[in-house]
Amino acid sequence: MTPRPVARLTALAQGYGSHRIIEGLHLFVQPGVTGLLGPNGAGKTTLFRTLATIAPPQSGTLELFGKPVTSERDVRRVRPRIGYLPQDFGYYPAFSVTDFVRYSAWLREVPSKEAESATKEALAAVGLAGRARDRMKSLSGGMLRRAGIAAAIVGSPALLLLDEPTVGLDPAQRLDFRELIRSLARDGAAVVLSTHLVEDVGAACDTVLVLDDGRLVHSGTPQELAALSTPAAPGDSPLERGYMTVLSGHGTTEEAAC
Repeated sequence: MTPRPVARLTALAQGYGSHRIIEGLHLFVQPGVTGLLGPNGAGKTTLFRTLATIAPPQSGTLELFGKPVTSERDVRRVRPRIGYLPQDFGYYPAFSVTDFVRYSAWLREVPSKEAESATKEALAAVGLAGRARDRMKSLSGGMLRRAGIAAAIVGSPALLLLDEPTVGLDPAQRLDFRELIRSLARDGAAVVLSTHLVEDVGAACDTVLVLDDGRLVHSGTPQELAALSTPAAPGDSPLERGYMTVLSGHGTTEEAAC
């Protein structure tokens, strides 16, 4: 039996004011790990902001956890089940790392009796248990990114949206991150990972989407994307060449399952 989609977008149009970034997008998100690829300006961050209920659709529909999201009441209902790591996230510099993640747990309405253990688990998962008392302002760029990941995963959200999560991580930390998101998916979460690092998609994702100019131009497994590569396409691996081939061919799909 096919699992019920965690999120579904139908005929989505989204942008800022009169400037449309996404037009007529159809897709649905199922449990597992989905990679989102696309050049700068393709609409990836706009898509994430829509799925995170930060930006309501200009037109079209958004369904989360089987129900339409059409009002502020609906937003309040679904937000505790969403973890979101934006590309640039804010924090109080004087907060300790624990304070920062615990505050995220509070925002996600993690029950108070569970918040302490959930915070410790999230920090351990990203390798920051030993820096729990450090001030956020003292962290390196890579440590800040890991703190952001911990804030996104605390409380085990059902839908996890990660925008460029591995920026600033060294190779060993990226390997640990891949295993972390695979473990979250095994526990039933739907993880959507936006990245420019194609090798992370190939190693960690069940499904890959390619977005270009606000349109979905490919959906499939990493193996299916790699199989589209042409010898003339730039790239150092079949997956990179398949990605570049899709961008140059710019084919479209009507609806994508991810």
